[in-house]
Amino acid sequence: MQLKKDYTYALVTPTSIGVRITPANRQPVHTSSLYTMQATSAESNVVNISASLGMRVKLLTTFVKGSEIAQFIKGELRRRNLEFEGSEIPQGSPWGYRHQFNIADSGFGMRGPRVLNDRAGEVGRTLNVKDFDIDRIFAKEGAGIIHLSGLIAALSPETSLFCLELAKAAKKNGTLVCFDLNYRASFWVNREKELRDIFSQIASLADILVGNEEDFQLALGIEGPEAGGSGIAKKIDGFKLMIERVKAAYPNVSVYATTLRQVVNANSHLWGAIMLNKDEWHVIEPREIPVYDRIGGGDAFVGGLLYAILRGWEPEKWPQFGWATGALVVTLPEDYGQPVDETQIWSIYEGNARVKR
Repeated sequence: MQLKKDYTYALVTPTSIGVRITPANRQPVHTSSLYTMQATSAESNVVNISASLGMRVKLLTTFVKGSEIAQFIKGELRRRNLEFEGSEIPQGSPWGYRHQFNIADSGFGMRGPRVLNDRAGEVGRTLNVKDFDIDRIFAKEGAGIIHLSGLIAALSPETSLFCLELAKAAKKNGTLVCFDLNYRASFWVNREKELRDIFSQIASLADILVGNEEDFQLALGIEGPEAGGSGIAKKIDGFKLMIERVKAAYPNVSVYATTLRQVVNANSHLWGAIMLNKDEWHVIEPREIPVYDRIGGGDAFVGGLLYAILRGWEPEKWPQFGWATGALVVTLPEDYGQPVDETQIWSIYEGNARVKR
């Protein structure tokens, strides 16, 4: 796996940006009247780590023309150092296009989180390869890594083709391809055969393949890990066997990664990770971490992993940095991380929470 030497953007990713509202003080949705709103998408969460640490990243997206919500989203992206380009789509009728809406209850103690997704009329479903100058993005500007998410690849037939064409163009121009499977059952209804084929094609082009046991089983048809006793740490050998099966099916991939999570309660998780780089395993045994809001932790793991690869560090540091960026994000009310510097992340990995003056 060879990273390009010259590129304008460290990371490029296609995404459908929406807004998330979260009740104040970790209260349930049905009893709350006060909410905080943020711009959100899984893919922007991933690249936010690199953007916060000074790298140039670009989102390929689409907006509702003349929408105040679109203006809010653009302002938030600029504030977070996220560059973007995309078409402006007229709303049409009152039942026309809009940005996705996400209502997130963070949970507390033994009351688990609940996330309500309202994606009717989502403008991101119109993402189309014809709306972007793919040659300019990859051949002229250049990108180190393109991050593709199964959420976007399954959003609509147009976005499926868009992701596949981006992967092909990236590969042609020496850009590394990261594919986070992100399987969502509701997106696959009546499209199973079509999407399995698309996902398999993208996975065959990937340099970095990320997913949990459900992702690999349901998106790619790979047999999942066998039971290995109670507790996530005792199941690591089963996860390794699953990744070996993924490697046999997709041998051109260089890096395979999955997170390990066991929920103690809404405020406490056991958090670990496994990565196979070529033939070398890197395992972070699950450790207990405090949780304010779990949403975005997996995205931040991928974001930290990609940042470490872009920095040219030794492979053992890749999942370590990803583990720590994931551990950072779950301490925040937002679903994305803005680390102040690398030292902050390494302190989290080392378990050093002492005050820094």
